Amino acid sequence: MAGVGAGPLRAMGRQALLLLALCATGAQGLYFHIGETEKRCFIEEIPDETMVIGNYRTQMWDKQKEVFLPSTPGLGMHVEVKDPDGKVVLSRQYGSEGRFTFTSHTPGDHQICLHSNSTRMALFAGGKLYREERFRLTSESTNQRVLWWSIAQTVILILTGIWQMRHLKSFFEAKKLV
Repeated sequence: MAGVGAGPLRAMGRQALLLLALCATGAQGLYFHIGETEKRCFIEEIPDETMVIGNYRTQMWDKQKEVFLPSTPGLGMHVEVKDPDGKVVLSRQYGSEGRFTFTSHTPGDHQICLHSNSTRMALFAGGKLYREERFRLTSESTNQRVLWWSIAQTVILILTGIWQMRHLKSFFEAKKLV
C-alpha cells in the first residue's frame, strides 16, 4: 500500500505529505512524498462499518540543507474518499497537520486520494520566507565583514600615523631642526 513519488516544487524543493493511516482492523502505516501538483490515490479493502482514522503532516523539503522544514501557513491537503460504488464518502480540505476519519458503510475497495491544497500564494509565502531567511543570513554576514574591515582600516591608519610621527621626528632630529 505504500508508494513513493516526487514532483517539483518551484519555490523550495519538494513538498512532502506524511501520512500515518490507521484502520480499525489493524494498524497500517504509510509514508510518502508528494509534489505540489501531484495527486496520490490508494485503494484499500475495508470491511463494512469500519472506522478509518488517518493522521497526517505536511512539510516542505529544503534541497540545500536536506531537511524537512515546517509547513508554510495555508499549506495543507485535500482528502477525498470514495466507496466501492464510486460514491464520495469524504471530501474535505485540511490544514498542514491533523487527522481525518470516516466510516465505511459498504465493504470492498475504497479509494483514498490525497493532494496538496497548495496555491501559488502558499508557495509564494514559503519561497518568500525562505528568501527572507537567506537575505537575513547574507546581511548578517556582510555586516560582520564590514565591521572587521573597518576595525582593520582603523588599526592600519593608527599604525601608519605612529610610523609617520617617528619617521618625521627622526628626520627632523637628523637635520637638526628640532
